[in-house]
Amino acid sequence: MKRKRIAFIIVALLLVTSAGIYFYYGFLFKEARNIESEVPDFNVAATKLLKDYESDPKIADSLYLNKTIEITGKVTKETDSVVVLENSVFCLFTQKIKQKLIGNKVTVKGKCIGYDELFQEVKFDQCSINKQNN
Repeated sequence: MKRKRIAFIIVALLLVTSAGIYFYYGFLFKEARNIESEVPDFNVAATKLLKDYESDPKIADSLYLNKTIEITGKVTKETDSVVVLENSVFCLFTQKIKQKLIGNKVTVKGKCIGYDELFQEVKFDQCSINKQNN
């Protein structure tokens, strides 16, 4: 009787452990997307993107949020890892930007993370420069 009880406890612990591992890797743990290798869902001008968010943020979120997007616009601000296009699209890069871009027209690919009403900017992360037009 005692052996059956111990065997039952061991089997139950194995099942619970297996279910926990399956749940963690199947649902909770997801690898980060590689935005640089993804095909963009949209190609849009920075000014149009801002107009879409200013006119109706909920509709714009349904179109753009968490999507890979190529944005084209003139660089108005830059730091080591941030570029702002047309004073309205904030692009956070994963690596430091080596070349000076201010004043140039560029196409940036990144993931839209939403609209910041305080700064009136559309925010992107995991950005990379796809094309630079002087």
